[in-house]
Amino acid sequence: MRIDVFTIFPSMIEGFAAQSLLGKAQDSGVLDVRTHDLREFATDVHRSVDDSPFGGGAGMVLLPEPVFAAVEQAEPPRPLLYLSPAGRRLDQAWARELASTDGFSLLCGRYEGVDERVREHLVDGELSIGDYVLGGGEVAALVVLEAVGRLVPGVMGNDTSADDESFSDGLLEYPHYTRPAELRGWAVPDVLRSGDHGKVARWRRAQALARTRSQRPDLLDARGGLTDDEVRLLAEFDL
Repeated sequence: MRIDVFTIFPSMIEGFAAQSLLGKAQDSGVLDVRTHDLREFATDVHRSVDDSPFGGGAGMVLLPEPVFAAVEQAEPPRPLLYLSPAGRRLDQAWARELASTDGFSLLCGRYEGVDERVREHLVDGELSIGDYVLGGGEVAALVVLEAVGRLVPGVMGNDTSADDESFSDGLLEYPHYTRPAELRGWAVPDVLRSGDHGKVARWRRAQALARTRSQRPDLLDARGGLTDDEVRLLAEFDL
């Protein structure tokens, strides 16, 4: 998969993408993350990429020419998504959707945003990571790279690892334990050491349901509430 990122701070993207799973995936050829410095496409000696808005007002706006020139030269994979608070909210379903493609591209805004002609005539859509404002799109781009990149087949050592994660089935993930079996009087649940894989699976499912009911009931509401089987499963473990 190829992911192109257009930014005025390419080192922020490159440093992050070179680490951990993303770095290993790039080394193995599974992922191809490319950054494009918008300043390289500036048209003046100062490498300016922003200017004051027509009509006045606070802040600066990214110039359209460097953005158009960078994208047209790179011919990046589509869709080209502008990272913006006004965009569609990223969730696990959309992350999976993007991970199933051959690639996509991200445009990092800065200042007050980009010239509206970029939004109208260049990008294919807009993506938001939440209802809050950042100084620029770079941090949002890192979130997208992490959320999507790890779902690309071959990136994680065990491709089934993503199947049990939070939001994979509209639920939060069940609790995890590792060694030691007892710490300061707090013991790992007996069921996890029982060797009964069927019971472990039922316990994990029940825990995911209970945690979601307690911490994110809206997720249960979105999937139509608990089924009769799920109610019985919770009762089996007194949850």
